[in-house]
Amino acid sequence: MPDFSLKPHTIHIGCDHAAVELKNAIISILEERGHAVIDHGTMTNDSVDYPDIAHDVCNSMEGQESTAGILLCGSGIGMSMAANRHPHIRAALCTSELHARLARRHNNANVLCMGARITGPEMARAILRVFLETDFEGGRHQRRIDKISL
Repeated sequence: MPDFSLKPHTIHIGCDHAAVELKNAIISILEERGHAVIDHGTMTNDSVDYPDIAHDVCNSMEGQESTAGILLCGSGIGMSMAANRHPHIRAALCTSELHARLARRHNNANVLCMGARITGPEMARAILRVFLETDFEGGRHQRRIDKISL
């Protein structure tokens, strides 16, 4: 996976109705950093089914090494479960900067999941920054990644 911090790249983002406000704030941050953002919705607070959004984001990422994903819902749990059904996805539900650092460093996560009802905007910004700036260590961790990316 490419080093997210060195150059702008494409980020696919999606949310359910519980996280529209957080998604819009994150899109602004990403665009300020020069990333191309593809917004998979939802755009309103009208109820939607989170798996539909997660599958859309994950399907769009297939075969694209220079992409990352961000999925947001009320808790982040549903999005992470739906995303990890895709063999090329390593989605991590992060509620702290440490989670984000370890998800990237040890697990080579390519999708960041957060819960808008759990994580406030300032913490979400900090988590996002760490997720985008942390490199995968490889080495012994790659062997483990190979075992979950069958």
